[in-house]
Amino acid sequence: MEHSNFMTHKNGRQRKAAGVAPSSVSMTDMDRVEMSSPEPELEGETEGLIRWSDTENRRPTVQPGVRGELGNVMLLLFLYVLQGIPLGLAGSIPLILQSKSVSYKDQAFFSFVFWPFSLKLLWAPLVDALYFSRFGRRKSWLVPTQYLLGLFMIYLSMTVNSLLQSEGGPKVLTLTAVFFMLAFLAATQDIAVDGWALTMLSRENVGYASTCNSVGQTAGYFLGNVLFLALESADFCNKYLRAEPKDTGIVTLSDFLFFWGIVFLVSTTLVAIMKRENGQDRGTRKVQEKTQGVMETYKLLFSIIKMPTVFTFCALLLTAKMGFSAADAVTGLKLVEAGVPKEQLALLAVPMVPLQILLPVIISKYTAGPRPLDVFYKAFPFRLLIGLWYAMLVWLTPSFKQDGGFPVYYYAIVLLSYALHQVALYSMYVACMAFHAKVSDPFIGGTYMTLLNTVTNLGGNWPSTVALWMVDPLTSKECQGAVGQSCGSPEEVGLCVKEGGACVTALDGYYVESVVCVVIGLVWWVWLGKKMKRLQEQSPAAWRCRSNH
Repeated sequence: MEHSNFMTHKNGRQRKAAGVAPSSVSMTDMDRVEMSSPEPELEGETEGLIRWSDTENRRPTVQPGVRGELGNVMLLLFLYVLQGIPLGLAGSIPLILQSKSVSYKDQAFFSFVFWPFSLKLLWAPLVDALYFSRFGRRKSWLVPTQYLLGLFMIYLSMTVNSLLQSEGGPKVLTLTAVFFMLAFLAATQDIAVDGWALTMLSRENVGYASTCNSVGQTAGYFLGNVLFLALESADFCNKYLRAEPKDTGIVTLSDFLFFWGIVFLVSTTLVAIMKRENGQDRGTRKVQEKTQGVMETYKLLFSIIKMPTVFTFCALLLTAKMGFSAADAVTGLKLVEAGVPKEQLALLAVPMVPLQILLPVIISKYTAGPRPLDVFYKAFPFRLLIGLWYAMLVWLTPSFKQDGGFPVYYYAIVLLSYALHQVALYSMYVACMAFHAKVSDPFIGGTYMTLLNTVTNLGGNWPSTVALWMVDPLTSKECQGAVGQSCGSPEEVGLCVKEGGACVTALDGYYVESVVCVVIGLVWWVWLGKKMKRLQEQSPAAWRCRSNH
């Protein structure tokens, strides 16, 4: 679940273009609310999700309708909701860390938690090919990964307070390791559920898998991120949910983790015992999966990426989002640093949901032609300018602050800024998705699109991590109130304070980054953007993997 949202820090949440045929694209994807990965996650499904041979079975079949498979649809929906919970929780941690004044270097380190969903192509062939046939191809991975998710969450519920509130500050290294494992397991569960969706539903209803994914991941992420941050906030609960104020929220992070850990263990046990994976329903046609060997899949991926046009396109995808990294990765943390309540930023994402649903539908009308990347090219500078506006918004934020917090019109400005950003973001996202579908070799469309989408997601992750890492080195501080002291290192900061001074930020690295990123983005747009547009002029043969023809 890629997605840019400076309001909430979400990981790994992603929408998929389920049922994408090589000549068209299904825009049911969702925005993944996350600061460290700026856009909706792209993910290619197997090309056969809703395609089958026209000559395979022309006999009339019973049309069961979705009501006949409501149980399977609800199970898929529930599994995707579970997937969104740990991702939402992982997305809330950077905001909690920021309220505890951790360094941006630590934030950059934690951002590696959001990488597994962008790299799962590396181990997806293993999940597809290795399994116990008697237990079930997908259950062989789903059951152990969900048990591990539940156990990790219960373990974390007992240790997270000590990790966040230790004497030397939050233990970012341990937090990163645990949440990275949660994200890795959630990504593996996603591979298994996506594959199971193909055979769990009949051919007439398999299109509902995309809806289950979108709705389920959105709901799970909302529960694990937005709802948790609101209920964990003492200020929010005292203001809206309580008659008598208290010092803590209604729930704690520890309680939340323990509850969902138990839910994972109980529900996984029920699925393992009660749900048969390989049963065939009478009167329905099931999509038959094709099993490909592990080595064959990796060889296929290598043969695709070494094609000149694909290699050039991948290089462009890996560098295209450098210009947006400061705005997407750092802005939300800077707003929290300026005093904006993290739960209020999270809640501002809620009214964006209708816009995020409508935008892909509207924009896809302009990307349906032979040149979808023209839309990408036109939206690029607009998004760069919004990045500069974000920096100005952060700079102006302290002047809006009042005794009771921030006025309503300030949040309206933030919301409008984010809405404009979504227009530019989704214009680029839908254009990329349409081009991927257009050029993918129809003989290997699923693998082809998954590779391109993986590269696209990675192209958003690494610049965000670098942007977070560089904030502190680019920040300049000076010691006021103590002559001859400086603030270049933690030791010097301690000496400054010991001498009765205080370290004051003279130049915030975020503003330096914002300008540098926009300059880099403009250079990319002028120099490489046109090269990317010209890829649309390549013949279809230039995108075909010759070893498969």
